[in-house]
Amino acid sequence: MVYPKIPLAQSVIELFRHKGIQHIVISPGSRNAPLTIGFAQHPDFHCYSIADERSAAFFALGLAQQLRKPVAVVCTSGSAVLNYYPAVAEAFYSQIPLIVVSADRPLAKIDIGDGQTIRQQNVLANHTVFNANLTEDANAENDLLIHEAIELAIRQKGPVHINVPFEEPLYETVNELSVEVQIISSAVKDTVVNEPFADLAQIWNAATKKLVLVGVNDPHQLDQEIVNRLAQDPSVVVMIETTSNLHHPDLINTIDTIITPFTEADFKAFQPDILITFGGMIVSKRIKAFLRKYQPQHHWHIDPLRAYDTFGCLSYHGKVHPNTWFQSFFNFTTTIESSYRQQALTIREHRREKTTAYLASIPFCDFKVFEKVLPALPEHSQLQISNSSAIRYAQLFDIDPSIEVYCNRGTSGIDGSTSTAIGAAVASGKPTTLITGDISFLYDSNALWNAYIPKNFTIILLNNGGGGIFRILPGHEETPVFNTFFETSHCFTTQHLAAMYGFEYHTASNEESLEAALKTVFTNSAQPQLLEVFTPTLENDHYLLQFFKSLV
Repeated sequence: MVYPKIPLAQSVIELFRHKGIQHIVISPGSRNAPLTIGFAQHPDFHCYSIADERSAAFFALGLAQQLRKPVAVVCTSGSAVLNYYPAVAEAFYSQIPLIVVSADRPLAKIDIGDGQTIRQQNVLANHTVFNANLTEDANAENDLLIHEAIELAIRQKGPVHINVPFEEPLYETVNELSVEVQIISSAVKDTVVNEPFADLAQIWNAATKKLVLVGVNDPHQLDQEIVNRLAQDPSVVVMIETTSNLHHPDLINTIDTIITPFTEADFKAFQPDILITFGGMIVSKRIKAFLRKYQPQHHWHIDPLRAYDTFGCLSYHGKVHPNTWFQSFFNFTTTIESSYRQQALTIREHRREKTTAYLASIPFCDFKVFEKVLPALPEHSQLQISNSSAIRYAQLFDIDPSIEVYCNRGTSGIDGSTSTAIGAAVASGKPTTLITGDISFLYDSNALWNAYIPKNFTIILLNNGGGGIFRILPGHEETPVFNTFFETSHCFTTQHLAAMYGFEYHTASNEESLEAALKTVFTNSAQPQLLEVFTPTLENDHYLLQFFKSLV
């Protein structure tokens, strides 16, 4: 075996090995050379080399998203660690364990005018669950900090930052370890359910209108028996988003189509007595606006770690996994007569008929692309969706229950969607499709500077010549200021990018060419695919806004 000569680097590597951290994403540099040498040459680690730190961190986020265990990113000193911040913030709000390891100069070298020296200690502190600022020497205190960082990344499902100072020389190696790290066993605590179920059930059993709202949720995390019981209760309406990964014929998965045409009387009639939420962030602005204005008497959020008061009426936080909570809670509940669920399902059927008729009447546009693309996705595959317009269009359609859906909704940024999708595809091994917009794709184009892209990875890129979401937001006016500074109008295509990075490139600009391309991209397994779909810049917003008016 080859080890870095620096004892502190040996300690980091050995503790990671003992704690089962297997996946290490490394961005090339000099100050992190001791760590790179140790990780890359050890058989217990699977290392990836990705030059762009921002892309590297989102790639690691995608790995951790699928593996559901910590993944580490390792960088050199200086501004490198700052490029991790967007992914760190996403990991924090999406509850994904990400371990940032930044090499640093010794503390005495900071703020004396040397290059690549910034104040790295605690630089990510606003969006991490723990920060370990190590000293130069290998010692028990450092071992304890590293242990605590890894444990908290696991238990609190969030990012941690380990800052590791090294003095030169950096590249010397030895054949034997010179340290004996202090291994601390993890204390596993049994989950104790000590919730006021009897009191909550008394409220539940008296309420005729209960709304269950589910945001981002990993696949197969909630028992189907619980889903079935909620979906079949006449006093319960279950509203889900595409990213919930929950399935039942009576779940309502196109929230905006249901509530957008509501009158004030409709909103009051739909106002729930009880709101139960679980899962991550909610995409729909309309459901958030509705519940903030027409607040339920009780809002209960079920999550072991956090409860955001999203609607300004949070009254209870169940601090256990939703499976555990519902299994216990149902022992205290009874089914009561109510028309709440049936009324919602009746509205849903009416909206579906209107949606089908409207889609048949409009020409080729972004909305039409989603109607064609989503049913064409391979069964038992993964779908990654970028933010802004793409995730919002996806909420308006059914998606095959066998398809797992993901989106970076923690911070809802466009900055790392492609990198995350590639990391997820590598970890899952499943055929993976990314549906993305042109601005999001161009912003993260360094994601393709990546030697690990699977052959069964497909990008569906909607190129409408700019940031289409700004055309559907209030305040849009067709002016040079809007086109340049909000929409970011452009005339780029991605054909040359696709060729440079080894993607097979396809285009579509109407229904016929799109349908033909979709038959090709999901059957060719020789190399990754990129399908660029060109839609009309000036018409997309019109057809979407008219859609909601047609639903009445």
